[in-house]
Amino acid sequence: MAERTLYYYGTGRRKTAVARVRLYPNGDGAMTINGRDAADYLGQQTLLTQARAPLRLLELAGRFDVRVKVVGGGVSGQAGAIRHGVARALVRADADQKPALRKAGFLTRDPRMKERKKYGLKRARKAPQYTKR
Repeated sequence: MAERTLYYYGTGRRKTAVARVRLYPNGDGAMTINGRDAADYLGQQTLLTQARAPLRLLELAGRFDVRVKVVGGGVSGQAGAIRHGVARALVRADADQKPALRKAGFLTRDPRMKERKKYGLKRARKAPQYTKR
């Protein structure tokens, strides 16, 4: 019978991106996003730093392997969703870490979304140009 591997999971969201994060303990710190290396997937160092921020804050970067499946949005929104998911998974792994993650703002879901276009307007708030005649 196959042995089940223990992992901690968390779901992160940002704009329209949703990240399903799994943290595998006793890892070497590898991060995989949609089957690809994180640095290769995200492209920019700033986005990679953002995604790994909760692990670095708690100094757990080398203790967990991170596997992520992320859909929707752009790479920036996806990086934010991954950060949120990693923070939630870390709370599942150790509830004592919650205050530190909360203080850093990693557990708060960023509510900013694109506003929908309204009828009679060109965009969400831009009105057609006014003409007197």
